[in-house]
Amino acid sequence: MNHAYLRRLYARRAELEAKLELHDARYCFGEEEVEDGTQIDLRQRIEEISEEIAALEHSPG
Repeated sequence: MNHAYLRRLYARRAELEAKLELHDARYCFGEEEVEDGTQIDLRQRIEEISEEIAALEHSPG
C-alpha cells in the first residue's frame, strides 16, 4: 500500500469537506441565493475519494 498517496487522499478529502462546510454555512446564512451545483460536486468528489481510500485500506499488501 502506498501510504504517502493514502495520506494525500485523506488530506484532499478533509480539504473538500471543509469547503463543503463553508459552502453550506454561506448557503444557510443567505449569502448564496442560487445553488450553483457546488454542493453536489463537492459531495460527489468526497464520495469518490472515500471509495478510493476504502479500496486502498482493504487491498492486500
